[in-house]
Amino acid sequence: MYHNRPHVEDIRAKKQRGEKLSMLYVTSPDEAAAAAAAGIDILSIEAKDFTPQMREAAGTCFVQVGLTPATKGSVDGKLLITAEHFLEAAYRYTAIGGDCFYCAASFEIQKTMCANHIPIVAHVGLVPSYITWTGWRAVGRSAHEALKMWKQLKRLEDVGCFAVELEVVPDRITEFFSKNTSMIYFSLGSGSGGDVQYLFAEDVLGYGRTRLPRHAKSYRNFKAEFDRLNAERVAAFREFRADIRCGAYPGPEHSVAIAEAEFEAFLQQVGAR
Repeated sequence: MYHNRPHVEDIRAKKQRGEKLSMLYVTSPDEAAAAAAAGIDILSIEAKDFTPQMREAAGTCFVQVGLTPATKGSVDGKLLITAEHFLEAAYRYTAIGGDCFYCAASFEIQKTMCANHIPIVAHVGLVPSYITWTGWRAVGRSAHEALKMWKQLKRLEDVGCFAVELEVVPDRITEFFSKNTSMIYFSLGSGSGGDVQYLFAEDVLGYGRTRLPRHAKSYRNFKAEFDRLNAERVAAFREFRADIRCGAYPGPEHSVAIAEAEFEAFLQQVGAR
């Protein structure tokens, strides 16, 4: 229960001081540990990946655990469908060390979560899990859409949401939202007006399988290195297979020897001599 990583009140205080925070979506303990070593402020980790090992690797990073409808959060293995399922999942991952929870479910579910003192991160703008409503485009470029988001955000603020992931929203709209509500804004392609700048580790490291989003920035080309390593992996496997076929592996150095006298004694005892 007691730890030395930030709490919600610390994140809020940083916003009040005008500090800009960094956030990465990570999928492995190695990435989490590297982010912690680099001093990244907040990590986003899907519930399916959030284990005690991931929490340990994340060090003192503030961790958002992603609760999506496909997350099996109940003891009986049911999907997250009702508020009770979401609550049960949140309590489970809080015990592991989750600091806040992403929840893009219905307003009623978010309200129930907040009423039970769960720090909730909502999602407004381009929401991939509901992409059929908007298509892959920026949201809020018209006054009508911006106003619709504003009303949604005020409703989320009223029920107690701690933060909002704001995805692909015009930068001036993001800045207005951040300055005129108390919530923390995780900007994913929504400009510098957000309180937290959020990217995926796969984009920062340049190994994503899909096209780099316009808002993302790659700082390394891990794909080339991964491709090189995979080519070496395939070559090593081929050499292993070839050694087996020609009898080069295993050799004497890979085997356990038995003294000749002991082997002869064994053969005599089993009647092979």
